[in-house]
Amino acid sequence: MRFRLLRRRLTISAPRMAVRTHHGWPWQLGVAAVFAALVAGMWWLGFDFGQLLGGFNRREIEGQIATLSADAATAQREAASLRSANSRLESEIAMMRGTLAALEKQQSEILAENGKLKDEVAFLQQFFVDSNKMPGLAIQRLSLDGSGKEVVRYSVLMVRGGAPKDDFEGTLSLQADLTPTALATADLAPRTVTLPDETTDAAPLRLRFRYYQQLEGTLQIPPGYAVRALTARVYDSKAGVPRASRTLTLP
Repeated sequence: MRFRLLRRRLTISAPRMAVRTHHGWPWQLGVAAVFAALVAGMWWLGFDFGQLLGGFNRREIEGQIATLSADAATAQREAASLRSANSRLESEIAMMRGTLAALEKQQSEILAENGKLKDEVAFLQQFFVDSNKMPGLAIQRLSLDGSGKEVVRYSVLMVRGGAPKDDFEGTLSLQADLTPTALATADLAPRTVTLPDETTDAAPLRLRFRYYQQLEGTLQIPPGYAVRALTARVYDSKAGVPRASRTLTLP
């Protein structure tokens, strides 16, 4: 066996021999690093070219995202500014509406007062024209507003004619005749309400004037009743007897 092996190695049938150059590990590490960088670069270029060929450009998309982010930030700032301006305008509109409502109320009050003053001026003109024709004390006007409600408002105008020299002093008495309304739920009987109320310590309606005096006030009506007639009487404080009276009958 040994002879055969020796002959195989020394003859033409001996196995081939290769001669290789040996390099140190730093060279091998450098070559591996260069190879890895080359592979990574090829992969990165292939990835970018693949995106470009596939219709996706990452840099363009990133630029568009940055532009859209800037536009969104600008829009948010403009929206905040518009909201602030809107709040300020709403506050101003609310103030203007309040001012307009106050002016409308003031206008209605002025118109009502103007109408009242016109009525008084017309009455005074007629009063001074007819002052010599109606000597003595009289109830020139008696009116009632709000009939059928629980609170009604009355107005009484008293005048003196014949050029009086001194002031008249006395009191005013009101008597309201009440009847049950059609909406009354119980069987109610007619009744009378006086002002001032005799059962309480209400202050009398004092009068002191020379030519005329107007008294206005409210009269409390019990529930279920309506005013059918209102009678006003003027009493002299010296004699204690009625000097004038007038009755207002409501339909």
